[in-house]
Order: sequence, then structure tokens, then C-alpha cells
Amino acid sequence: MDTMRWVPDILAGYESADLGTPSTAPAGRPDGALTRTLVRRVAVPEPPRAVALIVHGYNDYFFATHLADALVESGCVTYAVDMRRAGRSLRPGNQPHHIAHIDELADDIADAATAACDDAAARGLGTLPLVVHAHSTGGLAATVWASDRPHPALAGLILDGPFYGLGLSASQRALLACMPAVARVLPRMVVDPARSPYTAGLLARGWTFDTAWKDPEGVGATAGWLAATHAAQRRAARGLPIGVPVLVASSDSSGPDRLDNPRHGSQDTVVEVKAVEPVLSGLGARARRLVIAGAVHDLALSTAVPRARYLAAVRSFVDSALSPGRSDAPAI
Repeated sequence: MDTMRWVPDILAGYESADLGTPSTAPAGRPDGALTRTLVRRVAVPEPPRAVALIVHGYNDYFFATHLADALVESGCVTYAVDMRRAGRSLRPGNQPHHIAHIDELADDIADAATAACDDAAARGLGTLPLVVHAHSTGGLAATVWASDRPHPALAGLILDGPFYGLGLSASQRALLACMPAVARVLPRMVVDPARSPYTAGLLARGWTFDTAWKDPEGVGATAGWLAATHAAQRRAARGLPIGVPVLVASSDSSGPDRLDNPRHGSQDTVVEVKAVEPVLSGLGARARRLVIAGAVHDLALSTAVPRARYLAAVRSFVDSALSPGRSDAPAI
């Protein structure tokens, strides 16, 4: 990979660099240029113990500097990636977040992990182990990546509200079963408007982010995205063994994504948390479950008490993953 060209980021204390076009990008793309963006926290811990890479979800990008701070407290030189057609990587003509296969996002994670580890070494920090924190659809893609072709430095994987399933009605399941056929003909057709009261609720509870990149009105889900993520969920359900410690975190319950839901700010209103258990055993013997009562879909964006419990568990997990002989289970 070419030498990184770092420029000041939109976040104070951070820099970003263009990772360039993915090597697997299809020819003749009808929706504009493709790129990925790596973001790094300029200040590094002393002494550095690991490289951490933060991976976002759908209708999302990296802005959670408090999550980066928690990883820094565990000694991590912290990076994040905005994947293709998302956030800092969104280019004119791109259909936001559209993919045709989960491997597109796995490629972005793989390239970002390599670039982050190489950059840390270029900064004179040595060859460090790698910890990945991945949310929602990013968590689903990271599961595939960590099973199929993990970076050799990977030492631990944290999955925050991974997108392993939705609570669907019979008619919705039937529609989803048709998506592979629809995607072959009209992959970019928006099938689900994917409105996001969840995102609007985050704004109402005081979180600040760029609504052009994390839209409270949501981002319409394409036939290709639906088919790709559902295929990846089926793979995960069959088993995707991962050879390093894995922390699979979620809220204690799921509920409707409506602002009149009295628990809208204290449960997962995006994915079905019950979908985690059937996947967990197939992730390998070192996968551990973490349930945080009162958390929202992105546990790091929960209200103060569940957020503090989650970040403490993240720090504990990182410490255990980087300390041979210690239990992989986080101290809660």
C-alpha cells in the first residue's frame, strides 16, 4: 500500500487518509468512484500495547471519540475506518452503503487493518497486536473477515450489537427470501426505506454527528444490500469459527423502532438481540457473550450507566486479550 497521506480530520485531535480504491472494486461502476478512509487519533498511549481499529455500521461513520478514548486507556493506538460509500468515503454518485456481497465490507476491514498496523510500525511504535471493535453491519462483516482471512496480528474482536438477525413477520421473511432474485436484476433498487427513529433518538439524547453521514431519516436499503447481509447472516448461523477471543455484546432486549416506544432509549430498536445466541457457539471456544441491561443498538451510544458498564467491559476484554493466560471473559 502506498505511503499514507495524512491530513487534519473533521474531529479535533485526529487525522485521516484516503485508502484508495479497493482492489476488488467491480469494473464499470455505475455509482461513482469508490474509496475508503482511515482515521487515526494523533496522540498515542505510553507505552502502546496494541493497534485498535473501530468499524462502523449501516447509516453510520466514525465519530465516537469517547470509544476511542476507552481503547486508548487500554493502551491501544486507535484508528477507525469509514468504509466504501459511507461517511468520509462517500463520493458523488455513490448509493450510500450499497453492497452486493459482504466480502466488499470485509475487504475494507482487511485493508484498513493492514494500513493501521503498517502505519503504527511506521510511527516507530513497533509490531503490535490488533484489536477490532465492529458495530452492527460492520460487526457482521468483521465476523466473516475474522473467520475467513484475519490479519495475522489479530488478538481480539469486539462485536457491538452485531447484525445477526431482525425480528421479522412471516410476510417480511417471505420478501427477504426473494431478495437474491431481485438483486440479480435490480441490485440498487431501494426495497426498504429503512427510516431511522433510532438515529433521531440519538440526536434527541444529545449525541452530535453529521446528519449527512448518519441520517435521522435513514438510508434506503437496496435489494443488493439486503441479499448480501442475509446471506452473511445465514453463513454466521452455520458457524464462522474465529481463533482469537471474541466479545459479542448486545442490549438485554429488542423493541420497536418508534419514538413512542417507552423503552426507545434503553433497548435495541434496530436488530434482534435473540439472534446472537444461535451464532455465538459457532464463533469458537473463545467467544464470550456480554449483555448490558438498558443499552441501545450501539452500546457505546447508550445512556450514561449502561455506556459506562459497556466501556469498562471493553477495557477489561482488551486487557485479557493482550495478556496470555488470563480469562477471555470481561470483568463486568
